[in-house]
Amino acid sequence: MHLLFQRSSKAAVTVTRSLALPPKPPSSSSSSSSSSVFFLSSQRHNQNHEIGSIGSPSRIQNLIASQSDPLLAKEIFDLAARQPHFRHSYSSLFTLILKLGRSKYFSLVDDLLIRLKTQNYSFSPALFSHLIKIYGEANLPQKALRTFYTMVEFDCRPSVKHLNRILQILVSHRNFLRPAFDVFKDAHRHGVMPNTQSYNILMRAFCLNGDLSIAYQLFNKMFERDLVPDVQSYRILMQGLCRKGQVNTAVDFLEDMLNKGFVPDSLSYTSLLNSLCRKKKLREAYKLLCRMKVKGCNPDIVHYNTVILGFCREGRPVDACKVLEDMASNGCLPNLVSYRTLVSGLCDHGMLDEAKSYMETMISRGFSPHFSVVHALVKGFCNVGRVEEAFAVLEEVLKHGEVPHTDTWLTIVPGICEEIELERLEEILREVMKVEIRPNTRIVEAAIGLEDYLIKKIRAKPRRAY
Repeated sequence: MHLLFQRSSKAAVTVTRSLALPPKPPSSSSSSSSSSVFFLSSQRHNQNHEIGSIGSPSRIQNLIASQSDPLLAKEIFDLAARQPHFRHSYSSLFTLILKLGRSKYFSLVDDLLIRLKTQNYSFSPALFSHLIKIYGEANLPQKALRTFYTMVEFDCRPSVKHLNRILQILVSHRNFLRPAFDVFKDAHRHGVMPNTQSYNILMRAFCLNGDLSIAYQLFNKMFERDLVPDVQSYRILMQGLCRKGQVNTAVDFLEDMLNKGFVPDSLSYTSLLNSLCRKKKLREAYKLLCRMKVKGCNPDIVHYNTVILGFCREGRPVDACKVLEDMASNGCLPNLVSYRTLVSGLCDHGMLDEAKSYMETMISRGFSPHFSVVHALVKGFCNVGRVEEAFAVLEEVLKHGEVPHTDTWLTIVPGICEEIELERLEEILREVMKVEIRPNTRIVEAAIGLEDYLIKKIRAKPRRAY
């Protein structure tokens, strides 16, 4: 710490000396000492903006801007300010305040603003915009709010950009939601008229807070203020309604939105589809999925997977298969989640042959079967006594270098040992040995418990005489 102080002090002395000396004139071997004196006196005479030996305001501004240490920049600023008849440029003030703010010297920023206010400096809105952002990033909503009101004290009129920024900062802290609402309601007193984004910020905050009625009032207020809600406005309310379980009202909002010529975005449909599936309104969800393309929004993989999951959860895997088959015609291809959800749903419903067929399809399309897919199939076949089919699933997985889960091994091994010949058991062990054992793979976990079990079973079972 002492060495750090010494380095800082030396730097300060160096900068102070550079301030005390005027800029050196260009040297010339042919010039005499008298011509040098004449050059210096002429330079001082011609540069009327340069005061004394400290240098011009532009020179001070360059020195302040070049300092990486904001405290050293502050020393330079104070040193120059103590010179007779010297007045800092606005650029120097702007640069120093932002340096101090970004380094979290907030008390120095406050002191500097108060000091400069007494000296009748005028500040641009850009400075306060930066400060509000700095306080927001530092999680200091109170100081950000105070800075917003400070603009008025400096005769600097806030813009709607300042209003929206301060609203965004305040609503990100739940206990500042009410102050944010107060700022919003009083904005017109400072000459600021909220725009659609201002309403959206507050609507989202109140929806997340569970105050859906206030959000709804704000939505209606926009029409009274001759403001037009946008796609985001509708989506915010639809999402709020879905969180409250009011999916029918949310669908009504969608219809109103479409009737007014808006094209709902992808996220709006995702929220509605999720809510409809949770409410077990699967027919309505499928109809909405089919309508999306007609209404200008092509359904994506998230939309399809949402409906597939909804059908599978309700024990309707056949309908889920139809949704998956519809995807290609709409330019959307199933992904790993699509197949995993569908195979699990088919297994849960006892449709094991169909599930195995979809697993083979997903492997043929380059997807590695998720361990839950393999386990669901193996467990399903074993539960109905179809050990050969379970073994075939395991063989297929091993051929592709995939390692089944421990629970899958523990499910199939007893069945293999009881139902098939010893030679088949040795075959599956040979397949296991072909699989590359990678670090952290589940086969390592399985081997610990299965090794003794398999050896005992092999030794206990007599070999056939050939």
